[in-house]
Amino acid sequence: MDTIYLDNNATTPVDPDVIEAMVPFLGEGFGNASSVHSFGREAKVALENAREQIAAFIRCEPSELYFTSGGTESDNMAVLGTARRLKNRRNHIIVGATEHHAVIEPAEYLHEKEGFQLDLAPVDSEGYISPMRLRALVSDNTALVSIMHGNNETGTVQDDMPKMVEIAHQKGAIFHTDAVQSIGKVDIDVKALGVDLLSLTGHKIYGPKGCGALFIRSGLKIDPLLHGGSHEKRRRPGTENVAGAVGLAKALAIAEKKMAEDYGRLNDLADHFIDSVLNTIPDVRFNGTRSNRIPQTMNFAFNGVEGESVVLSLDVEGVAVSSGSACTSGAIEASHVLTAMGIDPIVAHGSVRFSMGRTTTREELDYVLEKLPPIIERLRAMSPVYNKQAHS
Repeated sequence: MDTIYLDNNATTPVDPDVIEAMVPFLGEGFGNASSVHSFGREAKVALENAREQIAAFIRCEPSELYFTSGGTESDNMAVLGTARRLKNRRNHIIVGATEHHAVIEPAEYLHEKEGFQLDLAPVDSEGYISPMRLRALVSDNTALVSIMHGNNETGTVQDDMPKMVEIAHQKGAIFHTDAVQSIGKVDIDVKALGVDLLSLTGHKIYGPKGCGALFIRSGLKIDPLLHGGSHEKRRRPGTENVAGAVGLAKALAIAEKKMAEDYGRLNDLADHFIDSVLNTIPDVRFNGTRSNRIPQTMNFAFNGVEGESVVLSLDVEGVAVSSGSACTSGAIEASHVLTAMGIDPIVAHGSVRFSMGRTTTREELDYVLEKLPPIIERLRAMSPVYNKQAHS
């Protein structure tokens, strides 16, 4: 069997139709969208058409959408820009305990270097944040609440987000959500969610790397991270990535047509894979929830083994997966997402994420299910800790 790619939460292959849409703006349509001559005007038209298409997808106005280099920049813009804008009036921020590092690290920077108070909103064993527990943290001093829509490691979707937004707004706080892993996989409507800021990117949905966007609700002012030009209404200066924006818009247009079909098919595949792993391998835990989730994301903790060893062993068999989050792969610490869910750090070290894509087949999953049990058995046989537990 050919190599099997099950690391789509890290990045996806670029859809051929996306590449085709981008190519003209990597060649003859190379103009700078800020230039007033015909080359620039052509690029500007393409950029604004892409903005309109993406805005329609998330149900916002085109004027509320700002292009960035990706999810990390969008998250940093939202967290740092909002907090600094409100610092003289409010200096408290709340982020979910299971947020991506692109949200947690800017928040920690604000706490450590700029004097902000910081609270991590706790999650339950499935990764959900209770609105009641959030309410206990929000105060009249809260500037920003940032809660991820769909988790990149477990796939858990915060289905109580409109209620959490309401709680934040009752105290006058701004609400941001990182929707990088949700966009194009589940329906996202910024008006229905009620959020003030939303981050998205292209390379998780068969679009290009290096292009994302930040939704900023009309009338909301945030401080820019960068200075040096009037691009994106001075909120994100720098020559726009026209080809990237066109590619992102095309990727979302494709997702809109395929989302319902993809969701149902991948949900069925996930049920098959999860049940099979739990039934064939002892001492394994499924991390997350079986109900309200992004179906292509499946995370397991294999007791008595190191997740990185499983990743490398599967790679030898032609299967690409990841241990925890791709952005922290190789780190010594256990996944902060899993430990926040109450999972013992020793068990969390054995976590492996399998993230399916649009082309994933049952035959591919069955191949993995054939190779995985003997790999776990072999690794456990070499584990003094596991063998001690087994004989105690």
